[in-house]
Amino acid sequence: MQFGIVSLFPELGKELSSLGVIGRALELGKVSVHWENPRVHATDRHRTVDDRPYGGGPGMVMQVDPLAAAIRALREQLPAGSRTLLMSPQGRPFDQSQAATLARLPGLILVCGRYEGVDERLIALEIDEEISVGDFVVSGGELPALLVMDAVTRLLPGVLGDAQSAAQDSFVEGLLDCPHYTRPEEAGGAGVPPVLLSGDHEQIRRWRLKQSLGRTWERRPDLLRVRQLSAEERGLLDEFIAEREAKAMSGKN
Repeated sequence: MQFGIVSLFPELGKELSSLGVIGRALELGKVSVHWENPRVHATDRHRTVDDRPYGGGPGMVMQVDPLAAAIRALREQLPAGSRTLLMSPQGRPFDQSQAATLARLPGLILVCGRYEGVDERLIALEIDEEISVGDFVVSGGELPALLVMDAVTRLLPGVLGDAQSAAQDSFVEGLLDCPHYTRPEEAGGAGVPPVLLSGDHEQIRRWRLKQSLGRTWERRPDLLRVRQLSAEERGLLDEFIAEREAKAMSGKN
């Protein structure tokens, strides 16, 4: 997988992408990352990449030409079939399903906006899709781009030490992940759920699935509304809810 990043601050992204999953993938040769600063493509002596918005208003807007030139420079380096995404609060919410789709591409160009945003004409000319990583605003697209890169990279074969790690992540099956425990067996006065010490793999599987369903029901019920539960899942979720209600009632007595 080849990534191209259009950013006014490539030094910021280069430092962060050298660590963790992306850094490991770079070392293994599973990904390559090309950075392109649109300021390099500005034609005036001040290397201007932004200007005041037409119609007035606060802030500055990034200009079409330097951004478009940076994108085209990256397209010359990336393989055919690569897509160009703009990090934008107005974009489609990014999720695990989309990460899996993007991981099947040969390359991605991620465009990082700054200031009040980019000239709308750039989107029409050069952008395949706008992507949002959440309903909030940050100062630039670099951190969102790194989030997308990380989510995509960890799905590439051979990047994670254990392939099951990615398969069992939250959202992969449309559910939040179950709780996890490690040594010591007791910490802070709390122990490990006995089922995890039992060695009974079928009971462990059912416990983890029940906890995953329950955690999703408690924290992200919207995910369950769009998921078709199997008979086993429905039964396990009903058990979880009954246990929670019984615990709540006993706490009131």
